[in-house]
Amino acid sequence: MKSTSMETMKKLMRMVGRYSLWLVLSLVLAAVTVVLTLYVPILFGDAIDAIAGQGRVDPAVVSAMLVRVLICVAISSLCTWVMNLVNNHLTYRVVYDIRAKAIRHIQVIPMKYIDAHSTGDITGRIIADTDQLSDGLLLGLTQLFSGVLTIIVTLVFMFMRSWQITLLVIALTPVSFIAAKVIASRSFEMFRKQAAARGAQTALIDEMITNQKLVQAFGYGKRASLRFRKVNEEVKEYSQKAIFISSLTNPCTRAVNSMIYAAVALVGSFLILGGMLSVGGLSVMLSYANQYMKPFNDISSVVTEFQNALACAARVFELIEAEPEVPEKDGVIESREGSVQLKDVSFRYVPERPLIENFNLDVKPGQHIAIVGPTGCGKTTFINLLMRFYEIDSGTIHVNGHEIRDVTRHSLREQYGMVLQETWLQSGTVRENLAFGRPDATDEEIIDACRKAHSWEFIRRLPQKLDTPISEDSFSAGQKQLLCITRVMLALPPVLILDEATSSIDTLTEIKIQKAFDELMKGRTSFIVAHRLSTIRSADVILVMKEGRIIEQGSHEELMDKGGFYAELYNSQFVSSAAA
Repeated sequence: MKSTSMETMKKLMRMVGRYSLWLVLSLVLAAVTVVLTLYVPILFGDAIDAIAGQGRVDPAVVSAMLVRVLICVAISSLCTWVMNLVNNHLTYRVVYDIRAKAIRHIQVIPMKYIDAHSTGDITGRIIADTDQLSDGLLLGLTQLFSGVLTIIVTLVFMFMRSWQITLLVIALTPVSFIAAKVIASRSFEMFRKQAAARGAQTALIDEMITNQKLVQAFGYGKRASLRFRKVNEEVKEYSQKAIFISSLTNPCTRAVNSMIYAAVALVGSFLILGGMLSVGGLSVMLSYANQYMKPFNDISSVVTEFQNALACAARVFELIEAEPEVPEKDGVIESREGSVQLKDVSFRYVPERPLIENFNLDVKPGQHIAIVGPTGCGKTTFINLLMRFYEIDSGTIHVNGHEIRDVTRHSLREQYGMVLQETWLQSGTVRENLAFGRPDATDEEIIDACRKAHSWEFIRRLPQKLDTPISEDSFSAGQKQLLCITRVMLALPPVLILDEATSSIDTLTEIKIQKAFDELMKGRTSFIVAHRLSTIRSADVILVMKEGRIIEQGSHEELMDKGGFYAELYNSQFVSSAAA
């Protein structure tokens, strides 16, 4: 749902309102600065009246006024400096809170939101958009608040000098407001589109850089450049329109301001002739007319940046306000027996497209369940439902006798150890990556798990062994998979999920790891997703899935004797090898 600029502004002000003391201090300092700045023209007006006319020069009065002017300017400058420090602190605290809130919310939003938005787009919202918000908010606090106070205090001072000129200025002010409002409403929409296009651009750049090897291997570079050119053109088009429209604000308001200044000079001249205003008084009113309209000029110059900031804030708030996961109950799974039951489970990613329908399964503790089937049949989706990454549409899933919606997600996921085809390592040391699930593990336990997973052979050759800093690109695909296997070996969960866990490992090492897995799976329930059917022949039960349903199940021998879909899949591997 798209937010208007006013709705976004209200949300932003609620975030700013958490630091009310800093905000009040900023307003007080701004008020002192404005009052002293506007008091200076009065002092100059009195000085002019003290020298206006033959024989009326009073050096003492002029000297006293100049001393007061210097004092006012010094205090005003000091208050402005402190106010800027306060505004900087306030701005960066608010942006810090927004970023922290966004990161926390990512931990509780459903996986379907993450899957529906590119990594680059989400990253852009948290980093680039909040940077733009920071710049706009700082300008807003520094100039918008001071501008509003300047307008109010100037009107008060003008009324004290000449109510006629003050009413004239007030009567002409709406013209400037109307022009600024019309332009601002149009520029916000352009900045919103610009922010969305910039997010798509960031996502494309992230995608191309992350997969640069594939881009070059398949000669996709030219097409990638064409895609980028198209997105880049959209960013340029929206940026130009947004900046052009918003840039009209300043000249429009300046034109109105010049008209008001001329009107004040004309009316003031007639008031002097009528004896209702002095020359010094007219000087003060002209200065005030300029001071009164100056905030409108300052505000109009900030509009471009502030509208951009609001558009970026709207994207960040959209992430923060995304529907979170279904609230969890506070139940805890204490048993580690490893039983899993699914009854009449149905699930669809898209309501119009059926995937898993009326799925039933009863897994006894310690059983080894292999899941096979063609691509897209629902194997990985089944794993996602077990882990409660997605909520089932209907039916029930029980783990160790507990319905998974009646326990905390942390308690549920503690029951599982996952090794996926896609590996992930965080930036940190080898130790931190291996002890991800068991931070309290000792060195002896970590090394023992490494030996079982056959990862110790390359870890011991690292400069600092377990304490060597690594990143995602420090190892080959096979080595990263070995580290992920070691991570599970160390955690020793009651239920194992192996989704193509050895796809990136050479055959010899795979045989060794398979023996380690056999040892690890003794007494533990395990779900094995595999495309190489020769690796799951020893499974207690093989589930054959097709179009979201279990069409066959049994041991390898039973399924081969049936001569059904599994036998066809199994034999096709050898037919393909013979043909090759």
